[in-house]
Amino acid sequence: MEMVCMKIDVLIVGGGPAGLSAGLILGRCRRLVLLCDDEQPRNRASQAIHGLLGREGRSPSAFLEEARQELTRYKSVSFRRTRVTELRPAEDCFAFVCADGTGGVASKVLLATGIVDELPEIAGIEPLYGISVHHCLYCDGFEYAGRPVAALGKGDKGAALAVMMKHWIPDVVACSDGTEVSVNAARKLKQHGIPLRSEPVVAVEGANGVLTKIKFKNAPDLERAGLFFSTGCRQASDLSQRLGCRRDMKGGVVTDPETEETSVPGVYVAGDVSRDVLLVSIAIAEGAKAAVAINKAFLRRDGFCD
Repeated sequence: MEMVCMKIDVLIVGGGPAGLSAGLILGRCRRLVLLCDDEQPRNRASQAIHGLLGREGRSPSAFLEEARQELTRYKSVSFRRTRVTELRPAEDCFAFVCADGTGGVASKVLLATGIVDELPEIAGIEPLYGISVHHCLYCDGFEYAGRPVAALGKGDKGAALAVMMKHWIPDVVACSDGTEVSVNAARKLKQHGIPLRSEPVVAVEGANGVLTKIKFKNAPDLERAGLFFSTGCRQASDLSQRLGCRRDMKGGVVTDPETEETSVPGVYVAGDVSRDVLLVSIAIAEGAKAAVAINKAFLRRDGFCD
């Protein structure tokens, strides 16, 4: 494979809402940008985006396609469907290599690589994920008002999720998947009238993506229309770790709250990779905020502002 060498202002790693938002702002600032994306967005299984003003209910794939099309207006922004495999500091810049043979140097780097949700290891769950099995109550809880749902998580995680869900959905059952909950968690469940199923979950069943029942080991089935889980998530990329960016106790990349710059000068992050509020609207805002900070850094470097 022949190497394509580039010299650019900004390398954006990740083409989700945060990366595309940053690309839009930087394109309008006439910065030379390469945006690389391996097309594995966190919400690719979801049927609709919720909580995004002006795009409520839009499918994630349609939203991303529209956003990419909008970026084609800006000729200084290039888009490649590829993965960044190598990224390291060089003299006053960052050297990078992509899986498709693209490589070069960038003055600044924006990591918008996002996270990956850890889907529970339960038989039958994958065909239901994004349709009737969900990881985000803020994204999908509204649609389940008046329907029976379950909250799944080991230890106190499922119980805490169930208590929070009670505000949205009256008929909630907590499932701790073969683990015990604390005395305090049990008290809260009882206080809010939430039943607890502590038996191990062995499978979920449904048709055409719609959950119908949860099956337990040596215990009766539970008929439910929806399932929300709390099993954690992980970084989708190790590039921030390889660059030496400082992380917090939860594994998120620590940034300057004003600029989104990391502990490594010239490396910025935006989107789910660094935050607890994991909404598309927040990712878009962070991408724009990081792009403005990056452009201001260039303006200072070139003597256009203090």
